[in-house]
Amino acid sequence: MSLLDLLFPPRCPFCRGAVARDGELCPDCQETLPWRTKARAEREVDLLEGCASALGYGGLVRKCVHRFKFSRKLGYAKALGPLVAQCAADHFSVDFDLISWPPLSPRGLRRRGYDQARLLAQAVARSRGMEETPLFQKKNATGQQSLLKEPAARRANVLGAYSLIDPQRVRGKRILLVDDVVTSGATLSECARVLLTAGAAGVWAVTLASADRR
Repeated sequence: MSLLDLLFPPRCPFCRGAVARDGELCPDCQETLPWRTKARAEREVDLLEGCASALGYGGLVRKCVHRFKFSRKLGYAKALGPLVAQCAADHFSVDFDLISWPPLSPRGLRRRGYDQARLLAQAVARSRGMEETPLFQKKNATGQQSLLKEPAARRANVLGAYSLIDPQRVRGKRILLVDDVVTSGATLSECARVLLTAGAAGVWAVTLASADRR
């Protein structure tokens, strides 16, 4: 064990208990987290060919995601990314052409300093011998989705929020979108609408967690 590990021992990203190596989950969390398996991992989202999630969103998972997004826990991607990559492998046999993510707005990226969805997309892309591809730009003027409770309000909030950097790049392509959480599916559906309008052959999505349907 290195001196750094002695001073700052690796922690499970969910319960924050000690683990042997950075990027691992502790045995208790491996056993007791709300894993989404088989049909329960999948949900219907408008305009998507398929959407799958590794975990249910609540309890330790919710706290972990909040630390990952808002407390600069970038190192969590070492443990969370492979969970998302495995979920994609378990549920989609598609040979994807592009792997991307719904980005933060320029203002949001400046404020946070990193895009947690891109970190997850990098892990999924690496697992397939690919690189993540930035496809979207997002305008600044949208409110925070997590503050909106009604699905209709979430859909209205993201309508027109995303545009493509290069529309020609997606024509005829099978595209996998990666995100941290799917709640109503409004963000992923809007990204899919933009891609399909530009001629994408199909859009799928994989997320770390999914909220229970209302």
